Amino acid sequence: MSDVYKALADETRRLLLDELMQRDEQTLFELCTKLAMHHDLTPTRQAVSQHLDVLEAAGLVRTERRGRYKLHTINTAPLAQIAERWPMRRTRT
Repeated sequence: MSDVYKALADETRRLLLDELMQRDEQTLFELCTKLAMHHDLTPTRQAVSQHLDVLEAAGLVRTERRGRYKLHTINTAPLAQIAERWPMRRTRT
């Protein structure tokens, strides 16, 4: 679980997860383009690839090869574990 927290600690990785929530199965090129267009970030492709590796190691992203393309998909199961650990409290009214 500590890998999940470390992965989420970085703003760029959180933005990558946000983009994958919008649409799964994106390539590295697509994600780099979205970071530039939507968030005014221009990290190198190598930097984004390293961020995706961290997310994959934490179980937050899955990758699949299709021909010459490597597609990235979000996996929200580790996030659900966080919510189960600290569920929302009901507020008293």
